[in-house]
Amino acid sequence: MNKSVVIIPTYNEIENVELIIKAVFDLGQGYHVLIVDDSSPDGTADKVRELQSAFAEALHLEVRSEKTGLGTAYIHGFKWALSNDYAFIFEMDADFSHTPADLIRLKQACLDGADVAVGSRYSKGVNVVNWPIRRILLSYGASLYVRIITGMPVHDPTAGFMCYRASALRMINFDAIRFVGYAFQIEMKYRAFKLGAKISEVSIVFTDRVRGVSKMSGAIIKEAVWGVLKMRLDSIFDKKRFYHAEKDS
Repeated sequence: MNKSVVIIPTYNEIENVELIIKAVFDLGQGYHVLIVDDSSPDGTADKVRELQSAFAEALHLEVRSEKTGLGTAYIHGFKWALSNDYAFIFEMDADFSHTPADLIRLKQACLDGADVAVGSRYSKGVNVVNWPIRRILLSYGASLYVRIITGMPVHDPTAGFMCYRASALRMINFDAIRFVGYAFQIEMKYRAFKLGAKISEVSIVFTDRVRGVSKMSGAIIKEAVWGVLKMRLDSIFDKKRFYHAEKDS
């Protein structure tokens, strides 16, 4: 079976959550949606519960007791999806920075042979809308930095719009993942790459959020800059620990 689930982490996304859920279901592709909510005080989880009766078995909710980072939210969702036998597992933001219709193209890339499909802002130029030039330069520069440090042939290693084959996720030991912020996206791609997964990029247009508040912070950027360097050094000089953790999964 080709069951597919779209994992959407949320924290204070009451302005977006109903709209994004309906946008996915309106595609008519049979995708399920899993909302992983970090006990949002604005009632995001309550809104999802209201919608569950309308979407029968297709809308799922996991509520975590506290906000512990984007990476841990996705890992929670990955484990849930694998335990429920989904074949294709997506990552997508709640704020419409990712266009729901592009889920179809990401899945097609996996059906065409990719283990991991990346919704890429930078594989064909710079496809970002409504970002200030400073943030575009920061993001694009970070992508170049990651490619140089890791040798990973991915134009947008920090991308958070993804489709994984379940088989690719099963190769990775989630307990060995170090990053909890946006650098989590880099580490997941890097570990998949080092384990031999085929990664394909699908060019998308990324549009900055209209509703709600961005979760980006200085601590997240610092984690990415220094953490990527340490990750690469570990993979070179401490191969036993770096790879052993993965192969034990």
